[in-house]
Amino acid sequence: MTEFRGVWDESGVADFLTDAAVPMRLTTHRPDETLWTVALWYAYEDGTFACATGADADVVRFLRRDERVSFDVSVNDPPYRGVRGNGTAAVSRDEDKRLLRSLLERYLGGTESDLARELLDADREEVRIEVTPEELYSWDYTERMG
Repeated sequence: MTEFRGVWDESGVADFLTDAAVPMRLTTHRPDETLWTVALWYAYEDGTFACATGADADVVRFLRRDERVSFDVSVNDPPYRGVRGNGTAAVSRDEDKRLLRSLLERYLGGTESDLARELLDADREEVRIEVTPEELYSWDYTERMG
């Protein structure tokens, strides 16, 4: 079960993560135990994050070796607010690139761009990274920066 700490309750966290169309910064462990951070598009549903990436991405290899992750989802413009935490990640196939298609809609507004066509190419294998948070910490500097 996820522990929620910070300024928002579970509902507030879900509202922020559903509305914020910014990438998640996901940190994994490389084989030598150093840290590796990547930015990934995500969808937040039912208390978990779903991200998509190419099956040959380094992050996929790292997660298959060690499922422990930390993450940050925060806005880049004032007033600063966001959610960070840690948990575990599981990698599976993105059947018919369904997750990728939904993320293209969320972040690009559709699948008609050159980038979308490149990512949806039939020769590109896509995977789903599902992050299950163990701990979430939220912050919001709106009043402080107002």
